[in-house]
Amino acid sequence: MTVGAFFIGGRNVKPAGRRSQPVLSPATGAVIGEVALAEAEEIDAAVAAARAAQPGWAGLAACDRGAALRRLAAEIEARAGTIGAVLAAETGKSLGDATGEAVYGAEITRYHSEWARRIEGEIIPSDTPGETLLLMRAPIGVVVCLIPFNFPIYTLLRKVAPALMAGNSVVVRPSNTTPLSALALAEAIQAAGLPDGVINILTMDHAGAGRLSQAAAVGMITLTGSVSAGRAVMDYAKANIAKTSLELGGKTPVLVGPDADVADVARRLVANKTNHCGQVCTAAARVYVVEALHDALVAALTEAFRARRFADRAQEPDAMGPVASEKARAEIHAMVERAVAEGASLAAGGVMPEGPGWFYPPTLLTGCRQEMEIIREEVFGPVLAVVRVSDLDEALRLANDHQFGLSSVLFSNDHRKVMQIANSMEAGELYVNRFPADPYQGYHAGWKRSGLGGDDGKHGLLEFTQTRLVVLAP
Repeated sequence: MTVGAFFIGGRNVKPAGRRSQPVLSPATGAVIGEVALAEAEEIDAAVAAARAAQPGWAGLAACDRGAALRRLAAEIEARAGTIGAVLAAETGKSLGDATGEAVYGAEITRYHSEWARRIEGEIIPSDTPGETLLLMRAPIGVVVCLIPFNFPIYTLLRKVAPALMAGNSVVVRPSNTTPLSALALAEAIQAAGLPDGVINILTMDHAGAGRLSQAAAVGMITLTGSVSAGRAVMDYAKANIAKTSLELGGKTPVLVGPDADVADVARRLVANKTNHCGQVCTAAARVYVVEALHDALVAALTEAFRARRFADRAQEPDAMGPVASEKARAEIHAMVERAVAEGASLAAGGVMPEGPGWFYPPTLLTGCRQEMEIIREEVFGPVLAVVRVSDLDEALRLANDHQFGLSSVLFSNDHRKVMQIANSMEAGELYVNRFPADPYQGYHAGWKRSGLGGDDGKHGLLEFTQTRLVVLAP
């Protein structure tokens, strides 16, 4: 499954071959491929190709760019099974889920193509009689897209599609944990007939990512990743005063009100927390449940967590899969052990499994307190912490007493309380009586340390533009 080429300037380019890195299956630990790490000249060539292609691409009518994106969506969809097979091997997802991710990536590409006739400026009244002020929207130029490991195809297209629709060109750096699926997109890009250099994809180390992000032609850097990665990008952006769009860490609070259906909440919590082994930025992380429902919810969750199987999803598609790496699993387990040492009770899971692959059982911690690390810090895995509260007012206060503000969840049918929390929650999203799903016509953006800017919808598209004010004198 080795992919031996970068995608630069519309063609597959054989790497210089001096450095490479294996790609491992998280389900077995076996080597499934190897990718080269780009050297300085290859990174510079990709930026140069993007810079050369961008003016011609921006000069096309927006509807022509939209048509090109629709062709790209169709080509991705036609290859969804092939891309999905690569994606499943490198992420540990089932073939069905991985293929579905490719299809969903095609769908968001098609969605952004529909903005071709909807990118609007403004006409603004002037203080001078007869004068007209025109506020126009223009592309930024070359955009660097830094992609995470958990949804490597969907997140790539979530960024690339609006960037292209706005008239930019892109250089993509996929995660080194899951790079093969990104490189597998090259065939679809070529078949769609996009101009050479509009999309470029290279694997590289952290030093290479820094060189790429600080290249003189780069006008914007968009990242989905950790807070530490976001800080690094902000440092890179200083070179060119480049625009940044950062979707960073999350610690989704789930507020459970007194009128919630315990069985329904438990079922939804387990499904949400074990989806892709909890490696989702908006996955439930801390549950604030009112006193009246606490014991019943904990009992239901304990039973469900203990019953949830984990296994290689190539063999058992309905099981929960592995985390991304051995290092990630060790860090998750260490945080669970520290939580128990701080006084939390281990209701389910929390044991390091034997055997191949980087599996970790669904883990439920009860008796947690707000000051604990397990409540304060992100755990990118299948670990759920429960806090008992007196009422939803206390739950809201504790939910907001946090460094992160990406997504949040409320279970309540009291419309007054729902609106109170909707007006007071310090997060970019609030889901009522359901869990996050990032509708791509919405706007996925974080507050506090969860990021700057955002993805999806009209506002996500406009992130990839800059304004020009034209003053027409009488």
